Amino acid sequence: MTDSTSFQEELFQEVKNKADSEGVYKNDAFFDLITDYLCDAGEFDEAIPAFCQRTGIRVDGYCGDPFESSRKVLGLIVLDFNQDTGLLTLTNSEMEADFRRLEKFVTKALDSQFRESLEPTDPGFGLADLIHARWNEIERVNLYLLSNKKLSQRVSGKETGSVLGKEVVYNVWDLERIGNLIESGRERERLLIDFNELPTGPIRALLASSPKDKNKVYLAAIPGVDLARIYDRWGARLLEQNVRVFLQARSNVNKGIKRTLENEPELFFSFNNGITATAESVTTESGEDGLLIDRLENLQIVNGGQTTASVYAAYKAGKSLDRVFVQMKLSVVSPEEALELVPRISEYANSQNKVSSADFFANHPYHVRIEEFSQRIFAPMRADSFTQTKWFYERARGSYRDKQAYLTPAQKRKFVAEFPKTQTFTKTDLAKYLMVWTNKAYLVNRGAQKNFSEFARLIKDSWDKDESQFNETYFKYLIAKKIIFDRAGKIVQARDWWETGSYRSQHVVLAVGVLSNAVSALGKAVNFLGIWNQQSLSPAFERALGQASDAAHDVLMHPATGYRNISEWAKQQKCWEAIKLKKVDWDKEWLGELIDLDEEKDIQREGSRNQKTLNGIEAQTAVCEMGSGFWQNVLNWCLAEGEGTEKERGILQYACALPNKVPSESQSVVLINMMKRLHRAGCPYRVKSSQYRL
Repeated sequence: MTDSTSFQEELFQEVKNKADSEGVYKNDAFFDLITDYLCDAGEFDEAIPAFCQRTGIRVDGYCGDPFESSRKVLGLIVLDFNQDTGLLTLTNSEMEADFRRLEKFVTKALDSQFRESLEPTDPGFGLADLIHARWNEIERVNLYLLSNKKLSQRVSGKETGSVLGKEVVYNVWDLERIGNLIESGRERERLLIDFNELPTGPIRALLASSPKDKNKVYLAAIPGVDLARIYDRWGARLLEQNVRVFLQARSNVNKGIKRTLENEPELFFSFNNGITATAESVTTESGEDGLLIDRLENLQIVNGGQTTASVYAAYKAGKSLDRVFVQMKLSVVSPEEALELVPRISEYANSQNKVSSADFFANHPYHVRIEEFSQRIFAPMRADSFTQTKWFYERARGSYRDKQAYLTPAQKRKFVAEFPKTQTFTKTDLAKYLMVWTNKAYLVNRGAQKNFSEFARLIKDSWDKDESQFNETYFKYLIAKKIIFDRAGKIVQARDWWETGSYRSQHVVLAVGVLSNAVSALGKAVNFLGIWNQQSLSPAFERALGQASDAAHDVLMHPATGYRNISEWAKQQKCWEAIKLKKVDWDKEWLGELIDLDEEKDIQREGSRNQKTLNGIEAQTAVCEMGSGFWQNVLNWCLAEGEGTEKERGILQYACALPNKVPSESQSVVLINMMKRLHRAGCPYRVKSSQYRL
């Protein structure tokens, strides 16, 4: 990692920039920034702010409803954030004090007198009430300390403890560990599994790949009790990120799996499709019964998450797993190959609950196109600036920082001037900005990963129907929606009813949703191109956002009967439906800024036409770059395998005559689309040009 002082300064500046751009306190910005990284790493699924401080008590947030987790784990978060730019040490006594504050909050949450002392609208009340309601079902408590201080070298760790009979696991994310996470893009530590330490010892396996194959593949039968113990130890970190999303969307245990585990455990191996997994390294030995797997490094279950969770559920319910074995297909994949191969293995693997292609959306060409737009399109100059800038899309988390890693100081200043930190956004940010305009604003409040999963499905379907709709105009609309969303945060905090910590993110999401719903109900459209051109909102638009905030506030802070936790209430469709019924006397000047749907459709059609033209030019360039020999090989393969339509084969023959004959733009598009299909059909030839990677 880079030296601690330098990284601390970088991190502090990033926190400051986020706080300034969003109009929040540095503590809140630090919470959002670090928990986003930890969610991506699989440390937990979501992080919800819930600040509460009393004498000897402090909590800053929690990791969602433990009832929604198959492991019934309560996760609580506390911050120890240094407001100064200097590097400080997190001592053992400070660490212990921070964890004691969290533990005391847990015990106080079960005290009715303490809960009644809190205001019902206080985030601390909602969290305390949740802990009280779920306490009997909670199996473990995970406590997280997040700090921009550097943990003292004298602190080697903290043993597992207990609170009111529940096991407590302590997690410290100090400056150094955060730096390692951001720099490497990996989890906090290597995921090592030693089967010698598990109940049944090393597992029998067969080497299914040939010695000539680049990647080794093993077939094995892993005992159910071992799989359950592994999942108990590593949890969501064991599951490839797309599978985590999949499980969040489908939390109910498969009834067929459950029935087999309970009634016919000896047949589980025969009835269940098992799991597909990858590991970066595998240690084996020769035993009396053949090959044995001793150790796995960085195991990832890329398909079969439902099976894993079901076996674990049976284990925690006290069911015997002595006769349960789970078949496992294990591929050894190097760290360099993992980024490309793991999602592909995930997508193509079969399981009893097939993960749809949308679950692997992180590698979809949609993202590539958005990234390309962000690198190329200059934003118009703001009225208060003399500099043109761009909006940086972090297709891969941490890429903004990576782009600057090897720049000289002068080059870095130029980069930051062109791509200001305040003009960066991630995949989950993008999904949030867009989903609030789909009449499903409540989904955004269910957490970044769940919202992204739904967003992926919508976009994939739309892309398959007509990818030309995702064009430069679409990108400009996206940025306009980001401008609206970001500005809504500051407007919410300026309202008379606002109190620090009063569910800012929920208010913002629902306020923008109210505005979107109103525009739709009026049969109008927002002039997003106008916002893009100005890179800001008009005073009338900001007044309308204030009105939308008031409408959302009235419903959000008065939950329906049966809902006491406002964060949970904000996730419900019932909350959203109640908000949509609110009557608002909209600002007349803002209403005058809206445009007719016919004008909006004309703008969209023009954007699609331009994108189709661009697609044709890019496709033709790619076809020519590959040359006649490549297309002759493709044609020969199609003839041998019976692939390709008559039209496609005719265009292929034309391409075989390059450079004497050049396929037209439309013909080239046909060839590129054909190659996408042939790739899935097993064609060994790939288009590898400057335009495409198929």
